[in-house]
Amino acid sequence: MRGPGSPGARVKLVPMDDARPPAAADDQPQTLEDFLAAVRGRAFRFAETGLRNRDDALDAVQDAMTRMLGYAGRPPHEWTALFWTILRSRIIDLQRRRTFRLGWMTSADERGFEDLDWADASPDPSAAHDGREAWARLAGALRGLPRRQREAFTLRVLEGLDVATTAKVMVCSEGSVKTHLSRARSALQKQLEEFR
Repeated sequence: MRGPGSPGARVKLVPMDDARPPAAADDQPQTLEDFLAAVRGRAFRFAETGLRNRDDALDAVQDAMTRMLGYAGRPPHEWTALFWTILRSRIIDLQRRRTFRLGWMTSADERGFEDLDWADASPDPSAAHDGREAWARLAGALRGLPRRQREAFTLRVLEGLDVATTAKVMVCSEGSVKTHLSRARSALQKQLEEFR
């Protein structure tokens, strides 16, 4: 069996519905496969919010995971910034390609966002429903934000990256990250006030 850093190593790309709990921040995965398994669900939600299409989001995440194979030899503490940078670039590439498509060649359904029924292990059906409704409202509000604000909020708040790593992923200054995040929080607060 080949290790994750060896030539020809393969990463098992598991369907997104097979959710595993993310690794704790102080519990750094020791293998690339463990790192990718821990981040895949959050990465998919990030990609889907930006691309508004489940299939495109799956493609973006799997492509980013495959490209990470080239960095398997890098120290594990560098994987987070590398992965999110690769995924963000892939999402931007797909968004740019989409703008060049002819509008009359795709239906409104194909261009739209498909809501997902996120699995919830909660035994309480009302809690599961509330969780799905809260996520749907947050995802809808995030889609309404400008791209940079959406990225800053997702990476800082939902993914929990620090300011320096977020700035590296977004290819901007730490001050810009703080500005985008502040604007995103303000806009989301206004949009989600009535849901509270």
